[in-house]
Amino acid sequence: MSNNVDTIKLQTAPRLVFDVSVAGARDKPLVLMLHGFGVSRFSYTAQVSALAAAGFFAAAPNQRGYSAGARPDPSDYANYRIDLLIADALDIAAALGHGERRFHLVGHDWGGSLAWEIADRYPERLGSLTILSRPHPLSFARALIEDEGQKHRSRHHSRFLEPDAVADILADDLKWLRTRLTANGVPQAAIEAHLSVIGNPAAMEAALAWYRARGVRHAPVAPTKVPTLYIWGDADDTVGRLAAEGTGEFIAAPYQFEALPDVGHFVADQAPDDVTKLLLEHLHRHPV
Repeated sequence: MSNNVDTIKLQTAPRLVFDVSVAGARDKPLVLMLHGFGVSRFSYTAQVSALAAAGFFAAAPNQRGYSAGARPDPSDYANYRIDLLIADALDIAAALGHGERRFHLVGHDWGGSLAWEIADRYPERLGSLTILSRPHPLSFARALIEDEGQKHRSRHHSRFLEPDAVADILADDLKWLRTRLTANGVPQAAIEAHLSVIGNPAAMEAALAWYRARGVRHAPVAPTKVPTLYIWGDADDTVGRLAAEGTGEFIAAPYQFEALPDVGHFVADQAPDDVTKLLLEHLHRHPV
């Protein structure tokens, strides 16, 4: 396979077929990249290509509900429990031929939540962990108690639980989401790519089912035992400085924190070159 980014259909189970951006040779170390809410696998297009050129096998899936072929009924929130979302990531790695091999994991936003959980439950599977925006769950939980600003930044979590949330987000050609992505510096072409995935009722219902299956609870995890790179934009409108800077207190492994000035929540979209450079350095420091 060339370093150009290809899209494959990857089946992990009956009625679970994921759209996955891939590049690089499959026998090279896998870097699996998980996206967050409001965006898609296209957040990682620059990284997928660069990682392949650097000798890695890179894969970025549209996750459960975002892939039309992996969209169980979102009205049954049990279909979107975090255990199933975590299992999807591991099953995707296995379907890509890395079920018995350690791999590198990258996660942004909700994908970051999954990545923290995977590192907690299966540290032996990972060579490294890279998190974009989302603080360690223990730091985030503490900030929700101690930082009034963090409560305000996280208010959309509760809003997404309301029955009319999907209609509100889709209203006026997705004005709310377009405005938020634009305010966070996401380029217009990237916004259109993400909305081609999530900007329809079925996908949006599924995306919000992630929140509705979990509510606003944050399951406790232990300090992370995997070498970790945490990249945070200091203009992030959902994660404050207390939660971000406190993350290092909950890492029991080599740790690097990078705060990108004037960068918002969607760091891979807004600062792809910075993210790629930091990610490659991290991967080379911690080979599988």
